[in-house]
Amino acid sequence: MEREKIIEIINHFLVEELEIEAPLTEDALLKDDLGIDSLDFVDIVVVVDREFGFKIKQEEMMGIDTLGKFYNYLDSKVNNAQ
Repeated sequence: MEREKIIEIINHFLVEELEIEAPLTEDALLKDDLGIDSLDFVDIVVVVDREFGFKIKQEEMMGIDTLGKFYNYLDSKVNNAQ
């Protein structure tokens, strides 16, 4: 799956389901800029499992603080799993 499609799926979820209105830029901080909290993260885990077919592991998310890093993480998991 192309990175652009991954970004499209995640951005659609963030805007439609989490109602995030902040600009969805690669350098946007997940917590500080986008306001994603632990409850939102649970929803993100469910969407990733449904859309991409794998579960996010908490230890793999350490150090992922920006939207761009999250896109990169998903891209590597989706495209290395094939």
